[in-house]
Amino acid sequence: MKKTFWVVGSIVALAALGFAYYAISPLFRVVEMHDPLPAAQNQKDDGEEIATSAAETLPSPNGTAPVIGTLGHPAEGTARVISADGKKYLRYENFKTINGPDIYVYLSKDLEAKEFISLGKVKATVGDINYELPEGVDLQEYPYALTWCKAFRVLFNSAKIY
Repeated sequence: MKKTFWVVGSIVALAALGFAYYAISPLFRVVEMHDPLPAAQNQKDDGEEIATSAAETLPSPNGTAPVIGTLGHPAEGTARVISADGKKYLRYENFKTINGPDIYVYLSKDLEAKEFISLGKVKATVGDINYELPEGVDLQEYPYALTWCKAFRVLFNSAKIY
């Protein structure tokens, strides 16, 4: 009986440690990125690309939106939607958030991510970061940019971009 208890206890303890590492260790990882502002590109004669004009912020009722953290998930910076070379981007500037397991950037209809479009995994937790938007996204339908923990279904931060 003691041996069975010890084996079961050891398995439970190892599982708890593994889960704790998975859930907590990302909080201590800072990933910094400084994407350049997207720019329209033109082709030179020698094949080299040169930027011809900077991206423009798309008109929106909110313009540049503050990033708002949630309880236990502080965040700061701004978010805006920009256009360059026929593409649209969600751009975070002076962005800072804590890391976590399995976090993604979503465009969402609400703060609960009931209906959303995934822009992919979070590229960085600090800096200026661009996420290309899928073609045809209606920002009036998806006015929120969310940093969302998929594994725990938890909102880390949001910005009302439209």
